[in-house]
Amino acid sequence: MGLVHIDSYLLFESIYIEFIEPRDTYWDSTGFLAWLYNDSPVKDTVVVNDRWGSELLCKHGDFYTCLDRYNPGILIEHKWENCFTIDKSSWAYRPIANIEDYMTIEEVLKQIVTTISTGGNALINVGPNMHGKIPPIFQERLRQMGSWLKVNGEGIYGSIPWKYQNDTINSDVWYTSSNDGRFVYAFLLLWPKNTTEIILGAPLSSSSTAVRLLGSSGDSLSWHIASGTRGIVIDVSKIKLHLLQSEWTWVFKLENITA
Repeated sequence: MGLVHIDSYLLFESIYIEFIEPRDTYWDSTGFLAWLYNDSPVKDTVVVNDRWGSELLCKHGDFYTCLDRYNPGILIEHKWENCFTIDKSSWAYRPIANIEDYMTIEEVLKQIVTTISTGGNALINVGPNMHGKIPPIFQERLRQMGSWLKVNGEGIYGSIPWKYQNDTINSDVWYTSSNDGRFVYAFLLLWPKNTTEIILGAPLSSSSTAVRLLGSSGDSLSWHIASGTRGIVIDVSKIKLHLLQSEWTWVFKLENITA
C-alpha cells in the first residue's frame, strides 16, 4: 500500500480554491502511521513526509517538505524535499497561462542543483490538460532536463553534499560529491562572458588533481592554484560552448580534491 498525496487545490475554469489543511487528529494520521510502520507490507522500506497534519510541516516526518517550493539554500541535518512546479503559480494546468509564467530550463536546473547540493530531493510537477495530455511547454522542459541529466547525471544521482555547498567566491557555483568521496562536482549555473578562466574558491588541490568538463570530448583541462591558501583556476580557453553536449549549467568533475 502506498501513500497518496492530494494537493489542496481544485481547478474549475481557472478559479483556484485553497482549503485549510486539517490537523492530524482529523485524519487519524498517527493511527495510520502506526500501522504503516509496524504492520504494513512496506513497513521496512516506507518513508513518510511531513504532510499528515497542518501543524506538522517541517517538524515531523522522515523527510520534510515544509512549504511548496521550499529551498533553504543551506545544508540542513534532516532530509528534505523541494516540491516545485514548472508553472510558477500552479500545480494544475492553466489554459490562461503566458510563456513568462513558466520556469525556463535555466531556472529549473538551478532549483535542481541547489536542492541536491544542500541535501534535498527534487519533486517537479507538470499539470496535464483536460484531455490528460502533457502540454508542449512541459514536454520541452522534461526533454531538456532529460538531455541535461544524460550528460551530467553522475553529479546528481547517488551524490552526497560536499563540505561546501556554494562556492566561497563564485555564487554561481554549487557542489556535490560522489558517495565514495573520490570526485567533487562543481555546477556552474552561468558561464561568464569574455573570460578564459573559471575560478573556484573552495577546492583544495593536490599534485594529482584532475579536472574534466562533463559533455566535453576533450581530455583533462589545465588548471593552476589560485592566489591564497586554497582555490583553483581552470583554463577554459579551448572550450567551444556550441560543441558541448550540454547547453546549460555546466559541470566540472574534480578528482583528488580535498575540502
